[in-house]
Amino acid sequence: MLKRVFRAAALAAACGAAFWGQPSRAGDDTIKIGYIDPFSGAVAAGGDASLKMGQFILDYINSKGGALGKKFELVTFDDKLQPAEALIALKSITDQHIPFVASCVGSNVGAALINAVNKHNERNPDNRVLLLNCGQLATELTNEQCSFWHFRFVGNVAMRAVARIKSLPKTVNSVYLINQDYLYGQSIEHDTKKYLAEYRPDIKIVADEFIPLMQIKDFAPYITKIKASGAQSLLTGNYGPDLNLLIKAGVDAGLNIRYDTYLGHVIGAVTAIGIYGDGRLTSVMEEHDNIPVEEQNTEAEEFFKKWRATHDFAFIGVPGLTQFEMMARAINAAGSTDAVKVALALEGMHQKDLFGADNIMRKEDHQLLMPYYEAVLTKNVKYDVEKTGLGWKTEFKTTVADETLPTTCKMKRPAS
Repeated sequence: MLKRVFRAAALAAACGAAFWGQPSRAGDDTIKIGYIDPFSGAVAAGGDASLKMGQFILDYINSKGGALGKKFELVTFDDKLQPAEALIALKSITDQHIPFVASCVGSNVGAALINAVNKHNERNPDNRVLLLNCGQLATELTNEQCSFWHFRFVGNVAMRAVARIKSLPKTVNSVYLINQDYLYGQSIEHDTKKYLAEYRPDIKIVADEFIPLMQIKDFAPYITKIKASGAQSLLTGNYGPDLNLLIKAGVDAGLNIRYDTYLGHVIGAVTAIGIYGDGRLTSVMEEHDNIPVEEQNTEAEEFFKKWRATHDFAFIGVPGLTQFEMMARAINAAGSTDAVKVALALEGMHQKDLFGADNIMRKEDHQLLMPYYEAVLTKNVKYDVEKTGLGWKTEFKTTVADETLPTTCKMKRPAS
């Protein structure tokens, strides 16, 4: 199944197609999920990694029975990180009467999909879909843009910011902010400043800068400014090439600074920093390979062991497993894939993750409440990352209670 998916993906990318995979047919004995993410373009490596983790998770869920006696199946669409491409993919999904839409990368894409799903479901009550957010993080998506049809199965920017700022060591007293200039990066900047003021008013922000999304090839001029600022920490939500090239330029220039990131655990960043990252690179994450065994259950140990045996990069998709465990339970409880029934079954649902934490799908805004780890890249750990000889070590952990933040969501609920 997995090899077939990737052969199809490679063919579609080569042809510049927006869709690959087989169309849904009424007689198919599977529960299809239209999966929209970037599989070509600047962040294709991240999209490919997300797909591999997603398929691994579904294979695992399917081995436990799937839902309604059927297996889940991904039908994949390439949006190239472009909202317009995502909307074309959504039209194809709804035309095929696929009941669920999943998307993981790009809050700009997520915002467009929420609006489009709202309109589609209002106009097509007999063909409504649920939008499953597996990684679009802007806080706004479950606040002012919240929707009954949208469920976020990963923590938002504000939740990450709580862990990010609380975990900064007391020795840090100055930071340089640099973020991508679009919805997610703007959300990072806003919530970082908010929680710096709340938890660390002693820290001085020496610069607050935005960069165009995935357009900069040479970060040397930025590194020159960062070095001149005298900041102790580079605090950034950048990901993909915008993080990896930034880090690489800092290494090349010998920049003596902490890299306190939000997404430094995503594929590529550790390779970019290499041995220079020992004790310098930190990230906020849902899990890492070196979480002590006593914090895991038997299921977790076997799950990660199987992943490591078949993949060459770290698994960072525990919320995805929580997502599909919840989805299977909700579909079974609803007795169907009807969007309203499944949504109602998901609301307020509790689900233990692989580390025993009780994750909660909050009814008020459809935001998953979950804990976070802050970890530092270091030597002398059991499992390294990207064959660098360095791996993650927990420095700080929040609880679900820490991450249960207020919401401004005023959700419009369907009449039926």
